[in-house]
Amino acid sequence: MHAAEREQLILRLVHERGFIGVRELDHRVDASPATLRRDLERLETEGRLIRVRGGARLTEAEEAAASEGRAATPVHGNIGRRVAQKTAIGRVAAALCSPGEAVVIDGGSTTLQMCPHLAPLGLQVLTNSLHVVNALLPQPNTRITLPGGQVFREQSIVLSAFEEDGAGRFHGARVFIGAQAVGQRGVMQNDVLLIQSKRRLLQRADEIVLLVDSSKFAAPAGQVLCPLEQVGILVTDDGVSDASAQAVERAGVKLIVTPA
Repeated sequence: MHAAEREQLILRLVHERGFIGVRELDHRVDASPATLRRDLERLETEGRLIRVRGGARLTEAEEAAASEGRAATPVHGNIGRRVAQKTAIGRVAAALCSPGEAVVIDGGSTTLQMCPHLAPLGLQVLTNSLHVVNALLPQPNTRITLPGGQVFREQSIVLSAFEEDGAGRFHGARVFIGAQAVGQRGVMQNDVLLIQSKRRLLQRADEIVLLVDSSKFAAPAGQVLCPLEQVGILVTDDGVSDASAQAVERAGVKLIVTPA
């Protein structure tokens, strides 16, 4: 098992329980005790867990993030978290757009940070997010398309129960999406409604651009939205670990890291 795989497995086990014992790690992770000690030391140095007698536990910040993930926090509840990182990611993502092109923007607190930088570009934007619509409305040169369907207030999205939602003829150069977590299994989301919504948007563009702050690499896993190999570009902040960055690049994804 490679170091990146061990790291993700250790973090997943710690996130699932809040604490993991050394003996259980020894049974669950294919590595020697000395290697596991080095892994734990490295993860503690990176601030991703805290070593305690007999094992390791989450940091207070990661415990809060895990609790938020398990509770499926609505988008508006995440807007005020990790603002510097998300602002930097949104600025870089907006720079990937060319004037006049068609793009798809998924709902999310990170994709939302693209919107202030799009006004000069005169884009055609398909989105199912009411937050994104609200941010783009003051931009007279940005054309906005919404799919038909029902408004789900908690997620602030529009979602149709039918395959035909009125957006079938829209096709963009790229789709910008967020995620609940990123790991070995791919791009993860823990809300079934959001999974359904995001998968429809993925069909509307040539390239997937994933926008995630660095905390998402250690977040609790959920359901797989798509394999990581399906992503064209991943934009994150400079808090991403070397192991996570290398895993992304091994999947053939172009990685863009921006200072927070």
